[in-house]
This record gives sequence, structure tokens and C-alpha cells, in this order.
Amino acid sequence: MKAAALAAGLALTTALTAFTYQTADAVERGGTLNFARYDGSKLVDPIYADRNPDIWMVGSLFSTLLETDPASGNLVGALAESYEVSADGKTVSLVLRDGLKFSDGSPLTGADVVFSLDRARNPDLGPWAGLLSAISSVTSEGRNVTLTLEKPDPALLSMLATFNTAIVSKKVFDAAPGANDQEKSAAIFAAGGPGVGSGPFYLSGFEQGASMAFSANPNYWKEGEDGKPLPYIDKVHFQVIPDDATRVLKLTAGEVDVAEFIPFSRVAELDADPAIDMNLYPSTRIIYSPINTRATRADGSPNPLADKRVRQAVNYATNKEALIGLVLQGAGKPMSSPLMSSSTRLAADMSPLYGYDIEKAKALVAEAGLKPGTEITLTTLAGSADDATVFAALQQMWAPLGINLVAEQVDGPTRGAKNRSGEFDIHTYGWVDDVSDPSQVSGWLGYYPTSKSVGTGWNNAEFNALYEASSSEMDPEKRADQYRQMQDLYADAAPLLFMYETPFAVAVSAKVNGYLQTPLGNNIFENVSLDR
Repeated sequence: MKAAALAAGLALTTALTAFTYQTADAVERGGTLNFARYDGSKLVDPIYADRNPDIWMVGSLFSTLLETDPASGNLVGALAESYEVSADGKTVSLVLRDGLKFSDGSPLTGADVVFSLDRARNPDLGPWAGLLSAISSVTSEGRNVTLTLEKPDPALLSMLATFNTAIVSKKVFDAAPGANDQEKSAAIFAAGGPGVGSGPFYLSGFEQGASMAFSANPNYWKEGEDGKPLPYIDKVHFQVIPDDATRVLKLTAGEVDVAEFIPFSRVAELDADPAIDMNLYPSTRIIYSPINTRATRADGSPNPLADKRVRQAVNYATNKEALIGLVLQGAGKPMSSPLMSSSTRLAADMSPLYGYDIEKAKALVAEAGLKPGTEITLTTLAGSADDATVFAALQQMWAPLGINLVAEQVDGPTRGAKNRSGEFDIHTYGWVDDVSDPSQVSGWLGYYPTSKSVGTGWNNAEFNALYEASSSEMDPEKRADQYRQMQDLYADAAPLLFMYETPFAVAVSAKVNGYLQTPLGNNIFENVSLDR
């Protein structure tokens, strides 16, 4: 349903048509796609997946009630063929497609939907329950499913197209060994085989940290262009290859068909190879640096970055285009919204967002009375070539402001702990959306109660009130205006060093057709075919 119709509060039933991808004429069926991953999955379960390597695999094994068309960004039908939103926005009624089955051939029913959504919204289970906090009950009768809400939630339909609301088999979970849900989930994943999901594939092999295999689900609900069930290929075989150079080498040698997270320094080289399709997929990935806005540092000393003018100055003094050239080899663009990627719904285009202006930066630090030689620490990831490049560039860029930038290298867990405790001046960080709605990233970066505004300590009452109001605003124009105001406030306060957006760099053999990676990072394999 389009957002305008939803927000008008009309009791409107919308028929949904599942999207398909354009594929070549006379699509060939069969074969195995060999995929080189930078990291392996640990547990591909809709509610327990909390790492990107797990999240990005959920959609291949499990289907959701709705899904997002990657081409248009619109919600389209998946397991549900239609839905109705009540006039007050507090009831969502869905009708399941007829004849749905899990990968083992057993029927997928309303009872499975109730079980799955109750599981997904249980705060004692996975980390994503808060995304469904508006739901007070889920019931079913035949193919009809009813969600009753405590309050209207403009993001709920997007959540029904999100990995954590994917439908699992109640029968399989009930029969699985284990004393609780977590143990049952782990046992199901370890056993593999068809049964628990209704996605285009089922898990058919797994070796922790080394490999994983998917096999085609013969009972998948979508049809291909030839009128037979998708997917076209028989299997996907994943090899875990953390080393960038090795992934590229195996691709060019023909040992794998797809390699993800290609170093940007290799993009031009691979793009020139006629046997390879070098793709820079649009993403929701943003690279930024949280700035400690507290009046004092963790050691009690005055914090020069508590002054908004100093935070604005370092943003103006940062040449984002130069960083993009140095780190991404030009394959990126400056952030244009302070709160989200340009691919995220309701993103405001504020470009140039703190365009490079060293004279304005100097004027701001002079106005703030920043003392020459002021030492500021940039906390970076040890061993990260990108972070080292960013530090060297910023050290040079900020020197005209009288800032002595020093580096502190730590591992990932230590950086996270420093972020949570506020024991930092500024540190490198990044984000990729998990859901197709701005509420998640805006809540993380700017809404203080979520995570102290991504650890910066920035606490703005007006921003917080706007965010809370937007969580139940069903009028799309009013909600868009709320997000515009939040982005204006956030840009002015500059609790981040706003840097750049990066695409997903994925190299694919020219014999592969129909592969796609979405802006959320999900791999779409169901329409893949291989030239043989």
C-alpha cells in the first residue's frame, strides 16, 4: 500500500503482486553459484540474526508477509496477497496466498504466522523485538491474519517486509530438541535440510567459518518466467574468504562466480575485465565519526568539542571529496543527509552538507576561542588501512585550525566500549540500515534514549519530541516534515563528522545473470541463472 493511502487512514484493501526481475529470454535452469564471502554466518534465524553476515542470508531461507521491490522501493506482496489497514491505523488485516508451503512441502498456515510474529516481538528472545512494539496481539482464522496495535505505527508495514518478521514453521520448532527457543533454533540450524523456512532456498550444508550451502526449495511460492517455481539454479555454495586479495584471485581464476566487498582500489581493474561484471550497488552504508559533545571528557578535563562551533569547524575543514578519493578511489559520495544515507526513505538532500570551507572553519574556531595546539584524539581501528588513511588526512586538514590530532588505535570491542562509556573525543564508525524505514537509523544516531545519540551524549529535547511524535504519525506529509526538522537540528548541532556514503562493491562473473544486492545489503539469488 502506498504511504499516502495508509496515512490518510482509509480502510482500504490493496491487492499485491509479487515483483519479478527481468531475466534473459530462455532462462537456463540448473547449476551451482559459487559465492566468495568476506565473513561467515553463525546462525541464520530471523529473530536471532544480529550480524550482517547472518542478516543478509535470512531472505534466501525465509519469506516475509510483504517485501520491498529493490527497483522502486515500494512494498509489494510476498506471503500475503492483500492487506487492509483500519481507519484508525490500529488494525492490520492480511490475507495469505493460497497453497503456501514450507520447503519440506508441509502447509504454511495462519498459525505459523501467529507463532512467528509472536516470537519476533518477544523481548525475551531476539534483539529486534522493539521494532514490533506497537503490536498488542496477532490472531488468525484460515488464511486471514489480524494484527491489533496499541497505537498507529507508520513503520509497521515496512517491518513486515523485514528479515526479523520472516515466517518459520511452528511444527518444526515444536518438534526440535532443546529446552527453550534459543536451543531449538540452534538445533534446527545445525541439522539443516528443508522444513523450517519458505524462502527460495533451504540450508543444505554448513561448516562454521569455512562454507555454507543452499539448495533450491522445490515448493517456493514464486514462479519464474518459464512458469515453474523459482529459483532457476540448483544450489548456492558459499566459501568464507576473509582476505580481499584471495577473493579477487579466486574470481579472476574462475574458481568462484561472485566475490563481495571488493577493495575499491581494485574496482577499475576488474571493471576492465570483459569476463567480469563489476557492480557498485547503491547502499545505505554511511561512514561517519561520532563526536563527544559532553562538557567534560571522561577524565574530567574540559572538552573542546562540547562547543558546537568547533564541531561545525571540523566538518567544514574536512574535504570529503578528498577523503573519497583517498579511501574509496572515488567510488562514493559525501553524505547529503546528516542522519541517514540518501537511499533511506525520507532522507533530505542537504548537499553540500558542510562543504569544504577552510576559511569558515577558521572563523568558527576563532569565535569559539579554541587555543592553538589543542589536542584531540581520533580513536581508530587497529589494522584498518582505511582508518589510517582517514586519520592522516584529517590530521593534515585540521592543522590550520590549530588542532593537534592524535591517533588512538584499538580493536572493535574496545571502540564499542568507549562509545558506550563516552571515553573518546571522536572515533571512526559506520552504519548500514537493517530496515527500510528511517526510524531505525535516526533512533540510533539522534534519539538520546536509544544509545545516547550513538554515544555522543547529544541530548536535544526538540529532536527527541519530534522522533517520538513521528513514531505514531500516519500522515506521510507530516511525518516527512518531522524528519526534515530532525535533520535540520542534527546538521546544525553536528554531533558527527559527516563523511561519506559507500556503495557495495561486488564483482560477478559475466556468465551470471540476475544477481542483485539491495541497499540493505541483502543478497537476492532467486532470479540467478548461469550461462553454461
